[in-house]
Amino acid sequence: MTYVIVHALAPIFLIMLLGFYAGKAKMVDNRNVSLLNIFVMDFSLPAALFAATVQTPWSGIVQQWPLVVVLTLAMWITFAAIYFFSTRVLHKTPQDAAVLTLTVALPNYAALGLPILNSVLGEGPSTSLSVAVSIACGSVLMTPFCLLILEREKALQAGSNSGSSLAMLPVLMWRSVTKPIVWGPLLGVVFSAIGLRMPDLLLASLKPLGLAATAAALFLTGVILSARQLKINRAVIIGSVMTMLVQPFIAWGVVLILGVHGSLAITAILMVALSAGFFGVVFGNRFGVSSPDAEATLLISSVLCIVTLPLFISLTAGM
Repeated sequence: MTYVIVHALAPIFLIMLLGFYAGKAKMVDNRNVSLLNIFVMDFSLPAALFAATVQTPWSGIVQQWPLVVVLTLAMWITFAAIYFFSTRVLHKTPQDAAVLTLTVALPNYAALGLPILNSVLGEGPSTSLSVAVSIACGSVLMTPFCLLILEREKALQAGSNSGSSLAMLPVLMWRSVTKPIVWGPLLGVVFSAIGLRMPDLLLASLKPLGLAATAAALFLTGVILSARQLKINRAVIIGSVMTMLVQPFIAWGVVLILGVHGSLAITAILMVALSAGFFGVVFGNRFGVSSPDAEATLLISSVLCIVTLPLFISLTAGM
């Protein structure tokens, strides 16, 4: 099992290392990655998420409602706890706290979900469906929170503070929804719900963009990291422990409350037990927000999951 996890993590580290090297060697300007960021956030990732969600049968999503509930509650509880801790205890700015929080709360479904579930539960349509549902959960029900905070702070800095945060909410929500990274997967879910089938030609045309999404995002993360000096501090340690240990046990608690059992329970817990995802770091860079703590948490959790994932795989074996 350790081999399977290392095998799944190896491409992540390799691609981030290539981006890191490109930034350090000045092959890429690591202080100005706006073009690469636009490609990732406005084109490749939205295309990948749209394709994944629009091809997910609505009946399958409905049947896996316990998975949706477990993942959503685990992510929301973690998001609220880390954001409160970051702003009230660590006195971080809302932007920095939002980036760190999204990094901690949103697991790396896209890169690790399928290889891990395939190794534990076996390859099959149900496994692929679970990963697609997880990606849809994260993109539709999690990322908008971070975008709302980043958009709010951006508006306040620009002087658009004529009303309260509540009064600004409709405008902020509209700005968030109009981002391709949000409306892409959301549109896919809507089309799936109404039974609108996309032409094979369109899906085939989007496939190259989708295939480039994860690699481009990881490469961009490596480039961003090359411009930073990573430090391990209290925020990094707490964030890593939260994403690798606390959040999976939160998911376990929700599983017990809902009475979920079998492969669906195993799937829910293991998907939450994955290492931190790269969305937070990439989102922050898109808004000009750097969070060294989020970047360090991303790296540390990716290493620690070699130890923690086998632990949760063993603990859930009898469910």
